[in-house]
Amino acid sequence: MKLIIAVLTVLLSLAQPPALAAEAGRDYIVLSYPQPVSVKRGQVEVLEFFWYRCDHCFNLEPALHDWAKKQPKDVVFKRVPAVLTPGWLPMARAYYALEALGLVDKLHHEVFDAIHVKGMNLNSPDAFFDWAVTKGVDRKKIADAYHGFSVDTQVMRAQQQTRAYAVNGVPAMVVNGKYFTSAAIAGGEAALFKTIDTLIAMERKQGKAR
Repeated sequence: MKLIIAVLTVLLSLAQPPALAAEAGRDYIVLSYPQPVSVKRGQVEVLEFFWYRCDHCFNLEPALHDWAKKQPKDVVFKRVPAVLTPGWLPMARAYYALEALGLVDKLHHEVFDAIHVKGMNLNSPDAFFDWAVTKGVDRKKIADAYHGFSVDTQVMRAQQQTRAYAVNGVPAMVVNGKYFTSAAIAGGEAALFKTIDTLIAMERKQGKAR
């Protein structure tokens, strides 16, 4: 009898539909007002909203970097320095100054390390420029980029996106302008990446990736 019950239990478990890898309202939020994306049709945009001085962003960065490197060409990963308060503006400018000089791949993680490992305060422009010089960056070039019109425009855009997606904490992820999630929402770092992968697959399957 016990054997029969065990067999029936196994059969019933096999008959159950597999649990969804991610579920709306539990692992991610479907945005009421989807936002336009800046990728080609057939591509999926993934945005990370972050702040250099955020401990959680610092802790997520290695895994996020590894995840991004493994993505196929139809997934376009972009970082957005969130601007929740005026106090977040300096590090947003710092990020876009590095981007303007093509230094994000080289120095993005170095900024995190300087702040969170070495305890440096890079919030003032001069402190950031001084630090950049120690990394081999020309001070005038980084200062010109930091104060330039292009960075002004990008920071303004980051502020608009922060508001449009109602970002109230970081790190936060947005997939194709439609879905919002984070480690806190999904239930941890591993669950976050599974959720993002599921959302990307959904966009591909539905044929709505742009």
